[in-house]
Amino acid sequence: MIQTAPATLATDESPLGKEAITDFAAIVGEANVMTGVADRYAYSRDRLPYGLFQLRAGNLPGTLPSAIVSPHNTEELQAIVEYARRKQLRLIPFGAGSGVLGGTVPLVNEVVVDLKRLNRIVELNKIDGTVTVQAGMNGMQFEEELRREGFTAGHLPQSIAMSTVGGWVACRGAGQASSRYGKIEDMVIGLKAILPDGRPLDVRPVARRAVGPSIKDLLVGSEGVFGFITEVTLRVWRSPEFASPLVLAFPSLAEGFSALREVLQAELRPEVIRLYDVKESAQRTEGMPEFAGHPILCIMKFAGKRDLAMVERSLSLAICARHGAVVAGNAPYEHWDATRFHSYSTKWQSEGYYMDTIEVTGTWTRLHDMYTAMRSAAESIHPDMHFGAHWSHIYPEGACQYMTIRLPPMPQEEALRLHRQTWDRIEQLCLDMGGSVAHHHGAGLFRNPYVRAELNEGLRLLQILKDGLDPDNLINPGKLALRQPPGSGWQS
Repeated sequence: MIQTAPATLATDESPLGKEAITDFAAIVGEANVMTGVADRYAYSRDRLPYGLFQLRAGNLPGTLPSAIVSPHNTEELQAIVEYARRKQLRLIPFGAGSGVLGGTVPLVNEVVVDLKRLNRIVELNKIDGTVTVQAGMNGMQFEEELRREGFTAGHLPQSIAMSTVGGWVACRGAGQASSRYGKIEDMVIGLKAILPDGRPLDVRPVARRAVGPSIKDLLVGSEGVFGFITEVTLRVWRSPEFASPLVLAFPSLAEGFSALREVLQAELRPEVIRLYDVKESAQRTEGMPEFAGHPILCIMKFAGKRDLAMVERSLSLAICARHGAVVAGNAPYEHWDATRFHSYSTKWQSEGYYMDTIEVTGTWTRLHDMYTAMRSAAESIHPDMHFGAHWSHIYPEGACQYMTIRLPPMPQEEALRLHRQTWDRIEQLCLDMGGSVAHHHGAGLFRNPYVRAELNEGLRLLQILKDGLDPDNLINPGKLALRQPPGSGWQS
């Protein structure tokens, strides 16, 4: 059970103290140190739904930050970290706040370090097919600049317009074209960071290395607990010269799973694969006769060199047809493509609903049973519980199951209890059925108990590393299921 002692909405001045505020201003400039109450509220949570639920009731999920400091370059960031270490001030790395699990929620009035001023492409190497970019660059701006040069990063999350490149790396993200280009860990070949003691780390960008365990991968997915990612070097690809969508209707979810497994195991790589359960399919196919008797929607997109893309399309279609799929009109694809970067949670939440998403990873042998068990568990919690799922990151071994849960407006205390119960039931089922409790949203704060259960002794290794790098627990404490800072009201 996840519990918290949320802070009542406050109006007091920053607890940081004038000396520290003045010292930070000397590093980054007075205009880049914010201590006003409105600014501190703005940085008091990310897009964690639980945080919004608390805010409705006049509470915070944690505390207000004591200040927000925004460096312009690595030298300023290094000076901030060194100063904070001397003064024993806790810091939280902040990109754009698009995380949905509380990874940037302050727990003990930490200072938030906003990295959005580190926002440019350092180098696009068209020969090597790499790009070096500062961590605070907005994802959409980054992709648009690459496309003007005829390239794509291939990392296209729904949150692309409200996230940063460094955030993608820190949270070990995945984009909508992952079946073709891979996830962020497949793209990062080098990075730079400032460690908790202020020392710079430089993992040089090379195709591969064999010099011991991967230092790079200690930072990919670290969610800021091991330091500040400042710069990353990513693989990039030439923008596809051709793209062709394919919309299919399957007779059952089981047939859809079997077909997609065979597509990936045949070494075919559609740029996009999206399979929807009956409920989510119905929302997208109303009035389409192809889905009468074939209630499962599947969207694919094939891209790249025209001849190769068409061969992949033809082979994939043949596999799907053997599993009863029929070709449908392109309307569901066109609607998805036009709205692929939109967020729908705000609409429901503004109307008083309790909406959240949970993404887990399962293997093909367990995936259908996992879906059935999780759907039954969620729907048993409340008669008006909405539960829908889709699968959009597909592997030869399994897939990511992305679930939307939604409770109707109700008294806050009851809603929070049911919301936690739903998370507990789904994540426990995932653990019981051999899955991973997180696919690409990361761990943050809200997932702490489930991360602890999945990592078991592995978490002890991470805590040893954290203690060695950050013995005073100053950098984003309490996240990734690591030790909470003294005075934290979050219990998990």
